[in-house]
Amino acid sequence: MKKYANDWNLFEIVWLVLFTSIAIGFTVISKDSLFGFTVFITGVLCVVLAAKGNLMSYVFGMYNTVGYAYLAYVNGLFGEVMLNLLFFVPMNVIGFYMWKNNLQGGKLSMRQMQVKSLVLVGVICVLGCLLLGLGLSFIPGQNSPYIDAITTVLSIVATLLMVRRFKEQWLVYIVLNMFTVLLWAIRMFEGSGEGLLMIVMWSAYLVNAVYGYYNWNKGAKEVSA
Repeated sequence: MKKYANDWNLFEIVWLVLFTSIAIGFTVISKDSLFGFTVFITGVLCVVLAAKGNLMSYVFGMYNTVGYAYLAYVNGLFGEVMLNLLFFVPMNVIGFYMWKNNLQGGKLSMRQMQVKSLVLVGVICVLGCLLLGLGLSFIPGQNSPYIDAITTVLSIVATLLMVRRFKEQWLVYIVLNMFTVLLWAIRMFEGSGEGLLMIVMWSAYLVNAVYGYYNWNKGAKEVSA
């Protein structure tokens, strides 16, 4: 892809402008709060920069983490709340320093998992989703416990892979984003005011996850070559 200023290519620029425009449009149409809009924008910036292996991803990610936790709380998604405040906040700090210590010539060193390790990750995901879903189902007011559990467990696994710079994080993110879109679609049909904007945001994440895998796959091959 053709490169532009600061190593941005045409797809990345068009993608960012497109979803920023969509966010503005939905904010005006749905009369959503400025706060909801800032959560959307910082989330998009976070994942775009992550796909590029840019340290600033963790800076925007910190604001998005706290903001999204609040939106999840008011929508009764307590698994998402615990995930963001108890896991993502500290992982944003840890990830920043781990990435910073693995830059080679200003570029992040990307890695690829062995097949056996990938299978183990899959087993952990399935068992974790079943156990957490069962636990969440006993919490009064909890909505969609098993879907909430899937998004929670996959988010944890993907973040750990991301911090350790494995390209397979993006395969987990693809599945995660699909289920999160479903989760917020259910909440929207049940009357959530933020549901539509969250669906658009997580759809944007899904597109970015596909591009992220493409970009990191190239990066991992360059390192192993």
